[in-house]
Amino acid sequence: MLHLTRTLFILLITCLPVHTAAQQAAPGTFLFDPAVLTAQKAAIATHQPGAEKALHELLTRADRALQHGPYAVTFKSKVPPSGDKHDYMSVGPYWWPDSAKANGLPYIRRDGVTNPERYTIKDDSYFNALCNDVNVLGLAWFYTGKEQYATKAVALLHTWFLDPATRMNPNLNYGQAIPGITEGRGIGLIDTHAVIALMDGMQLLKDSPAFPVAEYKSIQDWFHLFLAWMRTSKIGKEELAAKNNHGTWYDVQAVAMALFTGQQALAKQLLLTQTRQRMEQQFEADGRQPLELERTLSWNYSYFNLKAFFELALMAEKIEVDLWNYESPGKKSLRKAFQWMLPFAAGNAAWQYRQIKPMQADGYLELAAIAEKKYPDLDLTPLWKAHPKDTGYAYTLTGWGE
Repeated sequence: MLHLTRTLFILLITCLPVHTAAQQAAPGTFLFDPAVLTAQKAAIATHQPGAEKALHELLTRADRALQHGPYAVTFKSKVPPSGDKHDYMSVGPYWWPDSAKANGLPYIRRDGVTNPERYTIKDDSYFNALCNDVNVLGLAWFYTGKEQYATKAVALLHTWFLDPATRMNPNLNYGQAIPGITEGRGIGLIDTHAVIALMDGMQLLKDSPAFPVAEYKSIQDWFHLFLAWMRTSKIGKEELAAKNNHGTWYDVQAVAMALFTGQQALAKQLLLTQTRQRMEQQFEADGRQPLELERTLSWNYSYFNLKAFFELALMAEKIEVDLWNYESPGKKSLRKAFQWMLPFAAGNAAWQYRQIKPMQADGYLELAAIAEKKYPDLDLTPLWKAHPKDTGYAYTLTGWGE
């Protein structure tokens, strides 16, 4: 799963080097707040304290990304059932050989325990690395104007989406296969849940001379095809019907792709019908998420699903849909879901559900940085007392939730 660290989300933005070109218009990002990105860029010129730390932390990551890749689905040694290496494939992470069977088939499930076989096919890790690198390189280019970052990002994009020798086919027919059971599942769509980071990276790069309009348009066309596959294929419909975090992350991807491909009306339709309905189905009136609490990593999945809803609410703002304050017919809401987890993150209540790995509050803190802006009357003092804010916490290089 792609996870941009708290350092990047909360990173100080005070005085980065001024872009030498003319002032850019607000970038058309979908998750990041364009107004915040532009305001932070304008603040660069005033040489506010802390700029060196902000620049160092972002560009250290961007400079590492310059050495990464290229990534491609065709690099795997295994051939998908289609016989075409251009088809993405992966293995379900929580499925293991059955020791009671000579050939281990069919595999059996051990929820929350990852089978190392998952990593023998790199398509999943490559795609997540692509999303992360393009996102970071896009931010680095936006704040510095250095074309080396844009050039690298565009090269990575070209290899994955456009080069006939390496491009991925726009489907996930063979995602999260289970040996002895299935060649691919709707659940495999969770593999690409970080695609919004990739799209925001591309939106940040749009003004760069290194990113030709024709290539940007061709990638839009690719996602138009992928979204159509999501909405019409058997596997896509399976994930659409998922009642837990898989369904929520389906919505994140579908809404992001609709926005990226200029289908704003479709994005709004998905939010008003699918996403609102998921809030009614997945939350209890007190904010609990029962289907996530059933998991062996109940804290992790409760946060993971909540993060998906936060991303949907941020994207919804772009098309004037308010999910932050929406309450379903059953009195269920995003605010209550966030608030229910608060005492556990603050250490004021013991987590009573199964959690086979240590609980970590970092991800929830990222959501809290957003929630305190969206719900200013919500008292987060106990949380910040338990987890003190970094100096300059109110600033972000990404515009995440500001």
